[in-house]
Amino acid sequence: MKTLIVYFSSGGSTKIVSRTLSMNLKADIIEIKDLKDRKGFGKRLLSSIEAFRESKTKISPEKIDFTAYDLIYLGTPTWANNPAPAIITLVDNCDWKGKDVILFATLTNSGGDSALERLEEKVSLRGGRVIKSFSIITKDKTPEDLINDTEAAINASDLKMYGV
Repeated sequence: MKTLIVYFSSGGSTKIVSRTLSMNLKADIIEIKDLKDRKGFGKRLLSSIEAFRESKTKISPEKIDFTAYDLIYLGTPTWANNPAPAIITLVDNCDWKGKDVILFATLTNSGGDSALERLEEKVSLRGGRVIKSFSIITKDKTPEDLINDTEAAINASDLKMYGV
């Protein structure tokens, strides 16, 4: 079974989680880049509003061909209790038909469940089958803490059984 990790990361935590998943699960990995400048307090506030509204954004790559993959992990930071606009855009741009998907979210305090529920709705409407989801709390965590938490999530959810 060939596995792909697809993620967007703004602050670096989702990237650490994604790389840890990729190394532990021996999966390919693709980072989605949001081409909109989101640096600074005002732009971050606007970004949260865009996430709440599920606004689209320009991303790179614009879409991914999942044909070669049996299982796709999709990761997002949580903004205003929602997936980031880059991930919303990707979900809308890609063909998820017949794909098994595992969703994950990173969050500072709360909102991960609602972000994952919304992502599951969107992926399912596009033909994907969400088989599992999990979240990682990132507040006050070092990179080592995030790696350890991700490895614990892999073991707790028995994620290795999906990639064999």
